[in-house]
Parts: sequence; C-alpha cells; structure tokens
Amino acid sequence: MVTTPVTSITFEEYLTYDHGNDFHYELVDGKLELMNPPTIQHFLIVDFLDTALKAEIKRCNSTWLCFRESGVRTGRNKSRLTDLCVVTLEQARELLNASAVFESPPLLIVEVVSPESVKRDYRHKRSEYAALEVPEYWIVDPIESKISLLLLEDGFYEETVFTASEKIGSRTFPELAITVDQVFSAGNLSQGS
Repeated sequence: MVTTPVTSITFEEYLTYDHGNDFHYELVDGKLELMNPPTIQHFLIVDFLDTALKAEIKRCNSTWLCFRESGVRTGRNKSRLTDLCVVTLEQARELLNASAVFESPPLLIVEVVSPESVKRDYRHKRSEYAALEVPEYWIVDPIESKISLLLLEDGFYEETVFTASEKIGSRTFPELAITVDQVFSAGNLSQGS
C-alpha cells in the first residue's frame, strides 16, 4: 500500500477528489491509501459471489442491490472500499447522483483477502464495520482456504469459520446454497471454472 502525496483530506474532499488516474484509494484518517490492483483469482472469486448474491436477491424477489467496489464511510475522515456490499434500494437511491460511498451500514459486506490486505481485512475493517454496525461481514480468504462469517451481536462480531464442502451459513441470505469449495474453485482457472 502506498500513501499518496496529499498530506490530509477530509471525507467531503475525498468524495470529489480527482487523482487523475484509474487507481482506487481508501481514506484512512485523512490520508489517501492506494489499493493494489487485484489478482485474477480475486476478480474471479468476487465475480462468482456477485453472481450468486444477485441471483439470490432475484430469487427472493428482494429490492436489495449488490455492488462491487463501493465505498463505506467508517469514520470522520475514513472510507473503505468493499469488494462487494449488499444495500437496500433506499440506500442506493440516496446516492443515485453522488459518489457511491454509503454512510449508513450495508446489510452485508464481503472482502476477499490478498497477501497485502490480511491485516486490513481481518483487523481494521472488522473493527470499523462492527463500529458502523454492519450486520454481516464475510472475510473470504483464498490464502487459508476459509471463509469467516461475522455476525454482529451486541456491538461485536461473532465469528463462524467455514471450510471445504461446508455451506456458507448467511443470516442475510439463509437459503443461499454455495460452499466454500465452490467459491475457491471459481478463482482457479486450471479447474475450468
């Protein structure tokens, strides 16, 4: 992660900041932090989960929406980029013609771990999303071949870890029928996924 030359920036400035490139930044305590480009495995896993969650939203005839790489404000001068987040139609309407940075908690956030994001996904985002009261947070870890599902209980996350052929037990999507193996197979091109 590289910090940009900008020394300090407010959340409001972040929403309209034009960095003149196609890179993605998170705002952390008033500083822009450059996010490394994802791997192909990362893209494939996010694509699989995006497709699965959107299919489940459609099957349930829900008005929820699933977005990739939207922002979530997690502090006064702090905004994180999610790999996936599920929000209500009302939340999306509030940002229809604005930067896609949600200030109210999404229903579900999914982060896919990469070697440089381990601490950020497991520690920093976990505490920030809990403080924001995001009800469900998935940490999808292809390095450890596990998915940690965190459910908010009394302000703290209760963690359940799923591996191998276990079905992911989502509270937001209780009838979702995908396994950990399916998620990680999606990121493996050698298996013809």
